[in-house]
Amino acid sequence: MRLLWLEAFLDLPGDTFEQGADFWSSVTGHARGPQRGPDRQFATLVPPDGLDYLRLQRLDDGPRIHLDLHVADPAAAAAEAERLGATVAPSPFEEVAIMRSPGGFVFCFVPEGGGERPAPRAWPDGHTSYVDQVCLDVPPSRYAAEMDFWAAVTGWRRRDPSPGSEFGRLTPGADQPLQLLMQRLDDERDAVTAHLDWATSDREAEIRQHLAAGAELQKSFADWTVLRDPAGMTYCITDRTTGDRPE
Repeated sequence: MRLLWLEAFLDLPGDTFEQGADFWSSVTGHARGPQRGPDRQFATLVPPDGLDYLRLQRLDDGPRIHLDLHVADPAAAAAEAERLGATVAPSPFEEVAIMRSPGGFVFCFVPEGGGERPAPRAWPDGHTSYVDQVCLDVPPSRYAAEMDFWAAVTGWRRRDPSPGSEFGRLTPGADQPLQLLMQRLDDERDAVTAHLDWATSDREAEIRQHLAAGAELQKSFADWTVLRDPAGMTYCITDRTTGDRPE
């Protein structure tokens, strides 16, 4: 398969969907598109330029992140992913293949193409920011299989964790909007989950902006800060420069 575009879906609970959707539109600077779908459960965060790569879904099982992988032939891609260890889940949409990775992470193959990566958002105070990374939070017993699976599915440049580190990485070309960070957790969990990471030229300024929009500060570390959005979604703001593609 050839991965044409990677897109992150923010699956938000019904009772906090409106607050969460408005929050993410505000902090990304991407306009919130109209509700669509059979139950009006989908919306797109539309950037000022380039192709969208962040979408919203009202979902009772939220909050969570799932990924949409744009490919030319979802059925063929699903069959290949099954050979790599994924499982197929029931799908209400004929053209969409809903999958679970070997570690139980939900993703979809969709028949859409790629496009131009949006530019980082420039804010009035001069700093820039960009949601540029999905971090897969992987239980230790599942880490090797999950890393192998996503490396094979994406075909992206692979960097395994260095000694003493819990972080590996799958890095695409500069045309893709998102990269994948693979975090090996300390404790076992039932399944792999994910969160979004921001790059920014000024972490403190970006944090202030998110807090003013309704986020809650969870914990700060040397290189990143953990926040929670009004819908209960946890995410991180990091010191990585917008547009970075680490080696």
